[in-house]
Amino acid sequence: MAIFKKARRAPRLPASGFTGKRRGVSSSSGYKPTLAIILLVLLLVTGVLWLRSHNWDLRTGFESITGGGRPVSTGFAGSGVETYSTASQVLETITVAKPYSGGGYKRSAFGQAWEDIDGNGCDQRNDILARDLTDLDLSKNCKVLSGTLTDPYTTEIISFRRGEKTSEAVPIDHVVALSNAWSSGAWQWSLTERTLIANDPLNLQAAGQFSNTTKSNKDAASWLPQTGYRCEYVARQISVKAAYHLTITSAEKRAMQGVLATCPDQPAYRSSFARG
Repeated sequence: MAIFKKARRAPRLPASGFTGKRRGVSSSSGYKPTLAIILLVLLLVTGVLWLRSHNWDLRTGFESITGGGRPVSTGFAGSGVETYSTASQVLETITVAKPYSGGGYKRSAFGQAWEDIDGNGCDQRNDILARDLTDLDLSKNCKVLSGTLTDPYTTEIISFRRGEKTSEAVPIDHVVALSNAWSSGAWQWSLTERTLIANDPLNLQAAGQFSNTTKSNKDAASWLPQTGYRCEYVARQISVKAAYHLTITSAEKRAMQGVLATCPDQPAYRSSFARG
């Protein structure tokens, strides 16, 4: 009688059997999300660097996405200043040149702060405060005692009260910074001419202390206000530079063109004080 041996049952592999391959797949697939994240980060960094090289900044992008930045009705715009042409057209008349590299700038080269160049008996600081603030309280000698400023650079609302420690809350900004004016042509002017640009209402704007400090002496290629005020701001810079025959850098011009592309009908402004 034939004797049959009971065939051995093949051992059952654990659930992880044949998973050398599966594990390999699982392991390699684990690299895919990591690689995707690295590529995404590299793409974002490259994109930001490219945009910044074209005078774009993160705040601009955020404001454009969220609708941030709102138009501000400034005292300047409502002061009856005469407009002409468009800022884009006037920009093309300004000479592009490298800034003067000889140094020598000092605030005193632009005269005393503040003069009364319009001869109305009030110095330019108080004239500008009276122009740009609302809810004014004025003294008999035309000093602004209190008021409210909506800073066009940031839209911040600031309560102003005259005093040794409180007046500094609202400085008067030179739209074209005096050191910028110096390096773009004013270094070769007379004191009289420099005093005019330092006190010209076209070049003066009441602002908040924070925005004034942040802006400092930067040109349009390095600093711009909130989006709702950029067109008027750039138009004023262009108008000042054209009125006083100052130069601009190529980077400055590109930045200005970028802003004005959003408002091609933005007018330029005339100065009542620039000479020729």
